[in-house]
Amino acid sequence: MTSFVTAKTLKAWLHDGAEIALFDVREHGQYGEAHLFYAIPLPYSRLEIDAPRLAPRRAVRMVIYDDNDGVAERAAERLNAIGYTSVHVLEGGAQGWAHAGFTLFAGVNVPSKTFGELVEMAYHTPRVTARELAAMRERGDDVVIVDGRPVSEYLKMTIPSSICCPNGELGLRIRELVPNATTPIVVNCAGRTRSIIGAQTLINLGIPNPVMALENGTQGWYLEDLPLEQGSTRRYPDVVAPATVKDMREASQQLATRFAVPEVDAATLARWVAEGEHSLFLCDVRTPEEFAKGSLPGAQHAPGGQLIQATDQYVGVRHARLVLFDADGVRAPIVASWLRQLGHDAYVLRDGLNSNASLPAPATALPQPLPEISAQALAGALAAGTVHVIDLRPSMTFRRAHVPGATWAIRPRLPALAADRDTVLIADDPRIAQLAAADWAARAPQAASRLKLLAGGIAAWTAAGYATEGSDSAPPDADCIDYLFFVHDRHDGNKAAARQYLAWETGLLAQLDAQELGAFRVGAAAVQP
Repeated sequence: MTSFVTAKTLKAWLHDGAEIALFDVREHGQYGEAHLFYAIPLPYSRLEIDAPRLAPRRAVRMVIYDDNDGVAERAAERLNAIGYTSVHVLEGGAQGWAHAGFTLFAGVNVPSKTFGELVEMAYHTPRVTARELAAMRERGDDVVIVDGRPVSEYLKMTIPSSICCPNGELGLRIRELVPNATTPIVVNCAGRTRSIIGAQTLINLGIPNPVMALENGTQGWYLEDLPLEQGSTRRYPDVVAPATVKDMREASQQLATRFAVPEVDAATLARWVAEGEHSLFLCDVRTPEEFAKGSLPGAQHAPGGQLIQATDQYVGVRHARLVLFDADGVRAPIVASWLRQLGHDAYVLRDGLNSNASLPAPATALPQPLPEISAQALAGALAAGTVHVIDLRPSMTFRRAHVPGATWAIRPRLPALAADRDTVLIADDPRIAQLAAADWAARAPQAASRLKLLAGGIAAWTAAGYATEGSDSAPPDADCIDYLFFVHDRHDGNKAAARQYLAWETGLLAQLDAQELGAFRVGAAAVQP
C-alpha cells in the first residue's frame, strides 16, 4: 500500500539533518519546468536503472513525486519491489507542494547553480565582460582563457584561443598551462557557474596571477555577436611535472585546512559500510582517461568540476557521506572544499587510489532481456505489414531520424500494443526497452509476449543500408516531456533562449527561503577559525 506524505511534513524532513532521498520521477523536461529545490531527477523511464546508483542504501528515507497523475504510485511499487523499504509519495505531487505555499524551481542542477551565485556574492569573484575580453584579445594582451567545462562541451563551442581544462583539473594543471605568474587568467564556461567556481578555485589556491571569470560565459560572448569557435582540440596537458604536483599539493592541503575538509582512511570507510547506517558514495574525481585505466572497487567516476556543477547527477541522498579521491592529493581536497560549502558531508580518502578502499557495487534488478530481431528481418516484416515499431529513444533523437512509420513513446505514456502483430522496440539502451516491456506485460500480457527488440538499435538499421525519416514536429513539443527546451536551445543559436537562461540563473537566489539559503556554508561560515 502506498505511503503518502504531506508537503508540510516533507519540508520538515528536508531540514531535520537526517538522510533523505527526494526524487522527481517525471521525465527530464517536466522536471526542468518546475521542481522542488532539493529534488533529484529520477525519470520513471529509467527508474530501476538509476535508483540503485543514486540511492545505494535500500533503507534510506525516500520521497518521490510526480504531476499527481499516478506515475509516482507506479514508481513506488517498483521501488518497493526492488528492495527499498521506506518509500513515500508526496500528496498532490509538484502542484501539491506549490499549493502548500512552497516554491517550485525551473531549470536543472539548481542547488549547484544557486551556489555559484552565492560564491560570487560572498567572495566578490573578479569578472570580465565579453566586450572587455574581446578588447584584450584584439590588443594582443598576454592573457590565457581557460574553458572549465568537460571536453565534450568544449568541442561544441568556445571562446577563440581558449584552452579546455575542466574545473576539477585546474588546481593540478594550471601551472603547466600558465607558467608565467603574471599572466592574467580568464575562466569561462557556457554560462556563469563554472566560470565563477573555476576562477575562485584558483584564487582560493593562492595563484598569484590576476584571475577573472568571464561574465555569462560563451552565451554572453554570443549575445555580444562575437564569434565562437567549434571543434577546438586545445586541451590540458596529460603530464604534470613532479615539482608542480608537489607545490599544488601543498596549496591544496592548505585549502583543505582552511575549509575544514576531513580525511577518512580505508578502515573507517569499511566500518561505515559494515554499520550500514549511512548512504556512502565513493567518487573518483580524476579525468575520464585516468578512470578508464582503473579505479577503486565500487567507485563512480565523478569528474571534480562536474561533481560541483551537477552534484544531483552523482548523489541522490541529502546528508549522505561523500568520499572523494584522486591519485595526486591535489584535486580531491579542492573539490571537497566546494562540496562542503555546498552543504554536503564530504571527505577526502587518505592515500587515494593507493588506499585499497572499496564500496559494494550497487545491486540492480532488471526484467529479463527481450528477444531480438535483426534489421534485415525487421525490414522484411515491415514490408509484409506484420509488425509495428515503437521507438523509445529521446524525443529529439526520434525527430532527427527514425525507422519510417515508427511511433515514438516513453515509459510513463506507453500506447496500447497491437494484439494481431508483433511490436518491435528501438532503444539506445536495451534496459529502457526491458522496463517498458515489463509495464506492458503487467497490463496486457498476451500482446507483450509479442514484443521484440531491434538488435543493435537504429545504428544497426542504418548500417544495413535502410532509410530513416525525420520530422520537425513529431512528436509535437507538448509530448516531448523528456526535453527541456530553454536549457538546450541556448546552444543552438537561439538568443532568446540564452537570455532566458541567464535571467533564470541570476534570479535563483531571490527564490530561496531562509532554510534553503541557510544550508549553504559559503564565505566566513565555511572557513576554519
